[in-house]
Amino acid sequence: MRANPTWEDLPLRPELRSARPYGAPQLDLPVCLNVNENPYPLPEAVHQAMMAAVESTLANIHRYPDREALVLRGKLATYLGHGLSANQIWAANGSNEVMTEILQCFAGPGRTLLTFPPTYSMYPEYARNTHTQFVTTPRREDFQIDLDQVAQAISLYHPDVIVIANPNNPTGTLTTLEDIEAILNLSEAIVIVDEAYQEFSSAPSALDLLDHYGNLIVARTMSKAFAFAGGRLGYAAAATTIIDALRVVRLPYHLSALTQAVAGAALDHAEAMLAQVDHLSLLREATIEQLRALGLTVIDSRANFFLFGPFADRHATWQALVDRGVLVRETGPESYLRVSVGTDQEMETFIYALAAVLAPDPAASPNSQRSAA
Repeated sequence: MRANPTWEDLPLRPELRSARPYGAPQLDLPVCLNVNENPYPLPEAVHQAMMAAVESTLANIHRYPDREALVLRGKLATYLGHGLSANQIWAANGSNEVMTEILQCFAGPGRTLLTFPPTYSMYPEYARNTHTQFVTTPRREDFQIDLDQVAQAISLYHPDVIVIANPNNPTGTLTTLEDIEAILNLSEAIVIVDEAYQEFSSAPSALDLLDHYGNLIVARTMSKAFAFAGGRLGYAAAATTIIDALRVVRLPYHLSALTQAVAGAALDHAEAMLAQVDHLSLLREATIEQLRALGLTVIDSRANFFLFGPFADRHATWQALVDRGVLVRETGPESYLRVSVGTDQEMETFIYALAAVLAPDPAASPNSQRSAA
């Protein structure tokens, strides 16, 4: 092979030849509302606690970390409640690693993952990377899961793993516990309920079902409500045997001592870390009403984001917002955009910019301009 190989020169797996790295655009703009982060910085008391945890950990940084992360897993169990113990919890570098490890255990060559689009765009990549067949059955027009369609898909595909994002990304819609339980009763497959945005929903968690279904895994993250996106800590709750299976495929010392220490400090201050969740939920509802007043359709959401549209050319609308210093996400149903809930000032800037995009002529109405945006 030549010293500077081209993409075509590389002996890549065939399914990677046309692939591109996952990721939302990272642009240096005044208002970035595209990756569903909690927009608020750490409270000072939490900042100081994390600094102290780092300082303490550095004294033994020449040693490997606790490969079982038992102290952290215990704190996660306490946070989740439901009578969970550390041996029912798994933790890894973001929910992405958790999901990949689950598929390494229960999916893979000759096995199938079923999910329900529109949904999180990483699910097919998890499947691709673990050589898992990826199949879907679409949601209804209101973005709810259709149980009759699920039953047909299970009969047709015999999936080994079923993934339900709840609240769903990018729609923000909820699947009821009754529907989740119905799916659990339809199949012996491992059912993953991805609750990345659960804290914003005020709805019952699938954790309520864990005592009754040994094939259920509830996945969470500290990136969203916990304002810990830079800390990269995802976790899952399941039967102890499932957790033991994940221990088999995990990489050695996969969670650094620093990650464990800082995440533990965050959990020690969970109330402070989550202090802005209620405000962000109220701001979500207020912003949705403002967009509807502009003549837009907005999908009801129980997460810290929502879809709005429709647009004849959503990319043109996205670009027009970028030109005004506001970054949203071009994802989900083709005619819609998704916006994360930021600070009050950020949302005010977003509304002002969007109103300008919809009606550049002050005499024009939002509805008359929307199709041209």
